Amino acid sequence: MSTNKNCQSCGMPMKQDPQGGGRNADGSVNALYCSYCYQNGEFTFNGTVTEFQEFCRQKMVEGGHSKFMSWLFTRGMKRLLRWKNK
Repeated sequence: MSTNKNCQSCGMPMKQDPQGGGRNADGSVNALYCSYCYQNGEFTFNGTVTEFQEFCRQKMVEGGHSKFMSWLFTRGMKRLLRWKNK
């Protein structure tokens, strides 16, 4: 299984994921998505990419990032594997 540098849903660096990746329904590690985005074989957020970008921006601001940095880190989400063809 290849390891991705960033989560293919939110873009967070996988090395910052405390669980080392999301979990499939069988409990195995999913290397494409982080544990914040993917649990028990399902995405934790169901909505559009625009809604998810806003959700992530708010979480980043709550976590201490500036509004500008939050915008900067989320603006490329549309190019990630999860959202690319939607």
